[in-house]
Amino acid sequence: MNKISIIIPTLNEAATIEKLLKHLFENSSKENIEEVIVVDGGSIDGTLDVIRPIRSVKAILAEKGRAKQMNHGAKAAKGNVLYFLHADSFPPKNFDTYILSQIQKGNNAGCFRMKFNNSHWWLKLAGWLTALPIMASRGGDQSLFITQKLFKDIGGYNEQFFIYEDNELIKKLFSINEFVVIPKWLTTSARCYEKHGVWKTQYHFWCIHLKRKLGASPNELTKYYKENLINS
Repeated sequence: MNKISIIIPTLNEAATIEKLLKHLFENSSKENIEEVIVVDGGSIDGTLDVIRPIRSVKAILAEKGRAKQMNHGAKAAKGNVLYFLHADSFPPKNFDTYILSQIQKGNNAGCFRMKFNNSHWWLKLAGWLTALPIMASRGGDQSLFITQKLFKDIGGYNEQFFIYEDNELIKKLFSINEFVVIPKWLTTSARCYEKHGVWKTQYHFWCIHLKRKLGASPNELTKYYKENLINS
């Protein structure tokens, strides 16, 4: 029987993580979920203090970096289906059933459509574009399900990437025709856009995509991201 291990990388998510965990438990069936693993990269805001009292959640530590944290979670996972989820992304009701239905159909990896929790017209359009089954519309905020076997076969996440790790892994999946977009909507936070401004944030994300397409290294992408969207 297929069972899902949900893997959530965190770094200073005390304000969000409890709400997400409650959402996951309320919108899935116990028989489909093997475990929920939160992989923390060194939070200093009390994230672990929020998680540890919840007995049904396994909290583990890893070196900072989403790729490293997600790989670490995958190694600890017991389920034969991995579901990688950002701490501010909320999957649809019965998400577990939708994922397992795709696995039964032979679709071994994929994501949900995504919408932002913000009504700005550009963010609404960007969300609508995630319904398209193309690589250009993909990103980690949409979550990712993948069989444990396929994840191992493609080598997991590239830990050289501090950002853009999801795109690199999804690119591998597209290259072997192993990706499906489930026609249900996940809701994610627009907090980065709200913090820096929609157009400034989108401009820098476009620059990051273009830089990678032109051959920028993981370190170059990280440097650009930190200079323009973390330290700005």
